This record gives sequence, C-alpha cells and structure tokens, in this order.
Amino acid sequence: MISGISLVFALIIGIVTAFLRLSHAPVARLLARLYLETTRNTPLLIQIFFIYFVLGPVLGLQRFPSAILALSLFEGAYVSEIIRSGILSIDSGQKEASFSLGLNNYLTYRLVILPQAIRNTLPPLTNQAISLIKDSALVSTIAIYDLTMQAQMIIAETFLTFEIWFTIALMYLLITITLSCIVSVMEHRLHNAGQ
Repeated sequence: MISGISLVFALIIGIVTAFLRLSHAPVARLLARLYLETTRNTPLLIQIFFIYFVLGPVLGLQRFPSAILALSLFEGAYVSEIIRSGILSIDSGQKEASFSLGLNNYLTYRLVILPQAIRNTLPPLTNQAISLIKDSALVSTIAIYDLTMQAQMIIAETFLTFEIWFTIALMYLLITITLSCIVSVMEHRLHNAGQ
C-alpha cells in the first residue's frame, strides 16, 4: 500500500517539478533545482529519519504518512528528471506545428507533447517504480510493518533466517516482475497505437 500511494504522489511531484524546471520563471527553476539537488544527493534512509523524527512531530505526521512523504519526495525527484528528459526528447517542430494549428500551450502539452513523452519515458519510469517498491523496505526502520518488518518478527519467533529472507526476496521479485510485465504490455500497446 505504501508503494502504491507513494508512486502516485511521486508521479505528481515529478510532473510538477519537471514543468518547474522547464519553466521560463527563474524562481520556479531555482526551487525545482534546490529540491532536486537536496533530494538526490542525500540518502533515502536519512530523509525517512528526518521526516519522521524532525518534521513529523512539528507537522503532526505519524509513521505511515511520514513514510509516504519520504518515499514520494525521494522518488519524485528521479521521476521529474525522467519526465523532463522525455519532454525535451520531443522535436520542437511538434510544438510549433501545434501552435500553428491554433492549440494553446496547455492543449499542446496535453494532446501532443505528453503522449509522445510518456511513450518515451515508460521504460525508465518502470525502473523507478521498481526502485520505489524495493526502497519501501527501508520504512521498517520507523517501525512500519511492511514485508521486511514482518520477516524480522517471524525470524525472531522461528529462527528460520534463510527461509524467511528467501521468501521475502521471492515476494519482492514476483511484485517487480509482475509490474515489469504489465508495463511491457502497455509499451507494446502504445507502440502499436503510435503506428
């Protein structure tokens, strides 16, 4: 559940930050750059601790929202760069052609630029989603009962260390392979729709 909710927020944060980076407003670009540099150049574990132990008490955040916020902000920074590069990969002639047809900036991005950019960014976005699922294991450090924390509890009761960790690794593998297969089908459909 944490991975799914964080993925949605990471996509929203990523899209907003990508547009801030592409903006002509220097303040927007500066804010986006500060967020990206701070987030990408500090470890996720430190960010989880900072949000839970420092911001949590100030903002009244419990463990679950703190974990979602930390994962969303961390992954959102990477998603932002993926989306920004996808938008920049679209030929500028597409934008000019849209304007010549009478489309405004919003419709140009919605109908022309973003559909093509999504097709280009689907593989790296899938990798980022898989990374998010694996990174979610770190939330067990703030006592959230995810797969990792459940495994530690079962190991403490049964002393079956290898068997439990192997099962948890297999569960993560099944989740990420399923996600990869779903996205592969989506890529195939987008590719066929684009032809």
